[in-house]
Amino acid sequence: MTAVFSRDGDAFVPALESRASWYPDALHGGPVAALFARAVEEVESATEMMVSRLTVDLMRPVPTNPLRVRTRVVRDGRRIQVVEAVLVEGDSELARASALRLRVGEVPVPDHPRQAVPAAADTAPVAELRPAGEPWFHTAAIEMREVSGGFFDPGPAAAWVRLTMPLWDDAETTPLQRVAAAADFGNGVSRVLDTRRHVFINADLSIHLHRYPQGEWVCLDARSDIDDTGVGLAQSELFDDTGSIGHSLQMLYVDTREGFAG
Repeated sequence: MTAVFSRDGDAFVPALESRASWYPDALHGGPVAALFARAVEEVESATEMMVSRLTVDLMRPVPTNPLRVRTRVVRDGRRIQVVEAVLVEGDSELARASALRLRVGEVPVPDHPRQAVPAAADTAPVAELRPAGEPWFHTAAIEMREVSGGFFDPGPAAAWVRLTMPLWDDAETTPLQRVAAAADFGNGVSRVLDTRRHVFINADLSIHLHRYPQGEWVCLDARSDIDDTGVGLAQSELFDDTGSIGHSLQMLYVDTREGFAG
């Protein structure tokens, strides 16, 4: 396949490159978030709006089978619109999302302090993410370049992420879809546990944006905090090459590999 998703009528068919390595036959959270972003963007609004918040609840593993998204407008207005969406396979509800859309317009604001942009994405790609073998989403459809920390070193880190494969076989990838696909990497970028011994799977993804990214690259300046309750939180500030664009949060389910397998 030449894209992460192909269309079959009203269904989206995931390619192998959509998968996460936590589950061999289930989607990475990034493609799921991008699928919801597309569905929300297709909802009509009374005025020009942007999705300022997209929250996705990943209720169960999303299989690599034909998927459908259903949307409904919860509140419709000229300043604020709220859209809910569900992702289904047959009669099974797999994930759900809530999107807050705000009107956009020309509103001049005074100069004020802004967060500096991390170093540019001019370093070499993280070679270890692209080994031969199974075509996971993070190995086959994503390129990552480190800024600080290291993908395989524990602790906070910053990295630029971009799609190297189209998301859709029937449409261009929009800026919202691009940032939705990238924002789900916060817990991986800032990992504090060894993936050979632990899992730290995000059960949700909440993206807050004050503008959409420009260009292909999205930077995540991320950190993870995990306690011995088996619950963690990954938080990322999001950037494009001109400045901050927003934040993302992921609640993490944490377990040992032995406990997860059982």
